[in-house]
Amino acid sequence: MSSFIVEGLAGKASLEGSVAIRGAKNSVLPIMAASLVVPGETILTNVPMIADVASMASLLEGVGAYVTCKDNQCSVRTQDARGSVLQSDVAKRLRASVLLTGAVLARTGKVVFPHPGGCVLGSRPIDLFLSGLTALGAVVTENEEITTIEAPQGMVGGELFFRVPSVTATETFMIAATLAKGPVTLKNCAMEPEVVVLAAYLKSRGADIEGEGTPTILIRPSHLEANSTPFIINPDRIETGSFLILGALLGKDITITNTNPAHCEALIDTLCAMGVSVHTTPTEIRVSRPDIIKSASIRTHEYPGFPTDLQAPISVLLTQAEGESSILETIFDGRLNYTQELVRMGADISVVNPHKALIKGPSLLKARDIDGPDIRAGLAFLLAAATASGTSKIGNAHLIDRGYEAIDEKLSALGLSIKRVA
Repeated sequence: MSSFIVEGLAGKASLEGSVAIRGAKNSVLPIMAASLVVPGETILTNVPMIADVASMASLLEGVGAYVTCKDNQCSVRTQDARGSVLQSDVAKRLRASVLLTGAVLARTGKVVFPHPGGCVLGSRPIDLFLSGLTALGAVVTENEEITTIEAPQGMVGGELFFRVPSVTATETFMIAATLAKGPVTLKNCAMEPEVVVLAAYLKSRGADIEGEGTPTILIRPSHLEANSTPFIINPDRIETGSFLILGALLGKDITITNTNPAHCEALIDTLCAMGVSVHTTPTEIRVSRPDIIKSASIRTHEYPGFPTDLQAPISVLLTQAEGESSILETIFDGRLNYTQELVRMGADISVVNPHKALIKGPSLLKARDIDGPDIRAGLAFLLAAATASGTSKIGNAHLIDRGYEAIDEKLSALGLSIKRVA
């Protein structure tokens, strides 16, 4: 286990320079899973070298695929992928392992897996996946530890309606449906950019998909085949947003490159309303801290709304805003638990209920030793440590590494004093 030691800037806007955004974690993981339904080799470029990519590679190798990842490029060869059991220890710590259920089931007619793990964000049931796969002809058997799903004759076509527009469910069934015997219609789908990119990958390999990026997606039976052209992973909008918030907090003049501002409109609009200086080009964003940060009311929502993955980072910015701000978390319960640590650093935060918090500012944050509970709260603690006065130690660096490639190196390049220690 490692930690980050951060010398706080006491709120001084002194960070400057440029930071390049890597490919999206939430795109590369489903595409790696989808490679199982494509015979032959898939080559991916602009891949973030993060822990979750390594975990997905391990799961793929566990069912017989051959995976190599180096220098932000991954090769997945599926010729010998005949296994149907997901490695329990890896799947339990990676929520995205559920993406493989549809892919492995479609490829082999059976999948065996533990309840997926990942970040501590409250209840994250998988009933959407089980009921949906059952509707497509699969048979589900469960015990306390293991779930087995079988469809030895393959999956049939049909129509599925998601009670909530889940990104992971939309992606899982989009992957599985490419090998179904009949057309599959998915309704109330997630519309995130990552869903559109997954569809682009599958279509580049021969899938017949229409409607991605809208609430209704239709997948028709098709013949998939390998494509020698490398597939480029789109820029990570959550990493982009994290550095945007850093710039709003401590930026003298920060330029974010290799990104897509169009995927960050909800955050950019919020920051501009808070008085933050934001200027965009088609591939770059320039940001700096204003003299006065205005308060704001944040309500997380499915895309194109405000991303739940940026809820914790922006809470740090709200501690530095004039007046009272509010956060309403509509996606996950339990995602406001991290605010207790910000209070111990000096923030004025009142949690009204599991989904709502009130934040009064500006508050002088003081250094503290904290262990990050998940990827995004861990990043928020790094932002808080950078904003505070004094030296902080942020533990569980491995959790932040799950979503951010070389975060300490990127922050250091902008002028923050940060080092990783064992």
